[in-house]
Amino acid sequence: MTRKLDNKIALITGATSGIGLATAKRFALEGAQVIITGRRQAELDAAVDAIGHDAVGLRVDSSELDALDGLYDTIRTRFGRLDVLYANAGGGSMLPLGQITEEQYDDTFGRNVKGTLFTVQKALPLLAQGASVILTGSTAGSSGTAAFSVYAASKAAIRAFARNWILDLKDRGIRVNTISPGATRTPGLVELAGDDKDQQQGLLDYLASQIPLGRVGEPDEIAKAAVFLASDDASFVNGAELFVDGGQAQV
Repeated sequence: MTRKLDNKIALITGATSGIGLATAKRFALEGAQVIITGRRQAELDAAVDAIGHDAVGLRVDSSELDALDGLYDTIRTRFGRLDVLYANAGGGSMLPLGQITEEQYDDTFGRNVKGTLFTVQKALPLLAQGASVILTGSTAGSSGTAAFSVYAASKAAIRAFARNWILDLKDRGIRVNTISPGATRTPGLVELAGDDKDQQQGLLDYLASQIPLGRVGEPDEIAKAAVFLASDDASFVNGAELFVDGGQAQV
């Protein structure tokens, strides 16, 4: 049986946990040669072991331009091209207006906006004709959440990137789409509630109450949508924002 990503070379940034790791596992099962990045070597090694299928892990901070240059030099030497780029690395924290700091702003926009921009731009020489680029957005980018304005603004920028880049890349047939998860049970989400397990569960329960399906998502559910966008099944899907959120952004 033909797998959806047979013979494709795929890079997923920020893939040592959560949605990135789940997607790397799915891509590998669908036949892709998977390359992942992460900032911490121990977590990177563990993720590579969990993915299997000859996955390759490279230690990279996507907000550091020199590190991205090294990443793409390695991919060029070892693989020669990229068919799928999932710019997933990023993150954020919560601070209300009045308490926002320059450090929080720089960290969030450095990881989510600067990192995504240069992850894609520096990959352009390696992207094959008709390649698929996937950007990680968020329901936060099109809705309001108290104390989350910096993160939300960074994800709104990601959506704007996709709308514009499809025009810049139209002559190469490269598709650029945004996948916007809703509340998903990932380490990055639960850690917003601190280290207390009861507070973490309380956050998940509250978020579930805001979702029409009545629960938060699981990382593998986002990964399945990413497989679609990466594959030829989505050959005419371009510039879209695919919400994978249980209906959260639709009400």
